Amino acid sequence: MTARGLIACGVALAGAFACEAWAAHAYAQFGDIKYPAGFRHFAWVNPDAPKGGDIELVSPTRITNFDKYNPFTLKGTSPPGLGSLVFESLLTVTFDEPATAYGLLAEDVAVAADGLSVTFRLNPRARFHDGAPVMAADVKHSFDTLMSRQAAPQYRVVFSDVQRAVVAAPRTVRFDFKRASVELPLLVGGLPVFSRAWGAGKPFDEVVTDIPIASGPYRVGRVNFGRDITYQRDPGYWARDLNVRRGLYNFDRVTYKIYKDSTAQTEAFKAGEFDYVQVFSAREWARTYRGRKFDSGELIRTELKTKNAGDFQGFLINTRREKFKDPRVREALALAFDFEWMNWQLFYHSYTRVRGYFTGSDFEARGRPGADELALLEPLRSKLPAAIFEDGVPLPPSTAPPNSLRGNLRKARDLLAAAGWTYRDDALRNARDEPMEVEFLDSGGGMIRLIAPYMQALAKLGIEARYRQADFALLRKRLDVYDFDLTSSRVPGNETPGSELVARFGSESAATEGSSNLMGVRDPAIDALLEKVMSATTRPALVASLRALDRVLRHGHYAVPHYYAGTFRVAYRAGKFGQPAVAPDYYQPEAWLVSTWWRKK
Repeated sequence: MTARGLIACGVALAGAFACEAWAAHAYAQFGDIKYPAGFRHFAWVNPDAPKGGDIELVSPTRITNFDKYNPFTLKGTSPPGLGSLVFESLLTVTFDEPATAYGLLAEDVAVAADGLSVTFRLNPRARFHDGAPVMAADVKHSFDTLMSRQAAPQYRVVFSDVQRAVVAAPRTVRFDFKRASVELPLLVGGLPVFSRAWGAGKPFDEVVTDIPIASGPYRVGRVNFGRDITYQRDPGYWARDLNVRRGLYNFDRVTYKIYKDSTAQTEAFKAGEFDYVQVFSAREWARTYRGRKFDSGELIRTELKTKNAGDFQGFLINTRREKFKDPRVREALALAFDFEWMNWQLFYHSYTRVRGYFTGSDFEARGRPGADELALLEPLRSKLPAAIFEDGVPLPPSTAPPNSLRGNLRKARDLLAAAGWTYRDDALRNARDEPMEVEFLDSGGGMIRLIAPYMQALAKLGIEARYRQADFALLRKRLDVYDFDLTSSRVPGNETPGSELVARFGSESAATEGSSNLMGVRDPAIDALLEKVMSATTRPALVASLRALDRVLRHGHYAVPHYYAGTFRVAYRAGKFGQPAVAPDYYQPEAWLVSTWWRKK
């Protein structure tokens, strides 16, 4: 039975699952499963891609060091690539179907008739790197460990609706749910699985430099600790002939190198120290990734198209700070941000403004709420501002004519005055005569060109703004304990947002150190809408709940929205690599490259 069959007969109006239990090689949250049982390979791979050779990459994040091999604990920094290359899950996603996953460690998935549990039967061929078989007890151990206080807190949030994992047979594991949800089977299907032997029985938060015992296509190889790491392809990889792995992971060695700043990284790329880079800076893309080697064709620069939803990027405002608790203050901060000037002067007109939290997707709120949104918002009317019902969804302030930065600053001044902040004695002050001070926390220095003109605009309001650059480890430590005013963040677009939103916007996460709710959102109306997102059983219901959530969040002014690019800007060495003829629809460029490209002989 297809997932559509499950949905069509599976959810009654009262929310109960009504059809019989079913089993399949895949699970889809909404819609039909594209690839039938026994399919040979995904359409976006070359099934005959040669194996061998190496590829050298650069850390895609702001990591400037790493000090552990455990990506699941809070303290410390793990190396790039570790989670995706070394660890595997019960199900694996495909780049051409949102919210669909196919069997990997599990060869079969069965959802209970009431929707309150899902059972996975493990592939008897699945093996860890030490040769031991992957058993149900390992899956349960992985789940229980990640739900413990010794692991990073986001796992307890993501899997909060999972009651327990049960070993039903040596190779059969069942997850019981606290409530029925069509997302939960997909969620637990993505659980990273590792061996019970990893760490030799030590407390999990003391498993730091122990090499992971997992089942992925690569093992940890040569390491220059803190500077670069090489992953070596496992010649005995258990799934090398599996249909969901055919044509994938073709390099013998994948190396990530770490550079302290973007200038050193760019020059290293031109000098041939690594093979591929994704460029996030419009200025660097326009001015630095040019020259003789690009003109001669030795280096390729290209912009990859995608159907992905737009990314969210912005300055996150820490509402735990007393000075930022009033939404009028937060709205005033956004009014001082002149995107149009920056896009013209700094970004070569290469960006589109972020409008909300789901920009460019079906989930983006537009205009006034429709009937489907109102059905969700009306029961929450007493908890919501009247503007949500009376006005259109807030759009980012613009300085395009007839608007201007001066006009926006006047609006900001009035909002601040209404919130109790007035200009006197050469500063913006509250009733206790405390000056308004704002610190921007950044890592790597990449945001200074953006922050500098923003700070000048804030100064016109009497706000003293400071810029603090910290290395990645210190930045992560301060963010984990919410010791910041504003910081920049980028969240890639998601075609089927779900449980991760609870971690980003849920009240419980706001009080949990190390969570992704950096803005400190604590709102019962938002919690109620998150429940609607989690309980949606059809795509229209998911769309309505996410649009309502987007609307309420945007009225809360929790962030100063930035911009996003509609393409991926990448550069790589010509002549070294082959790539599949068919590009996927929904992907991140590095994941696509590492998993599907190959080294030419």
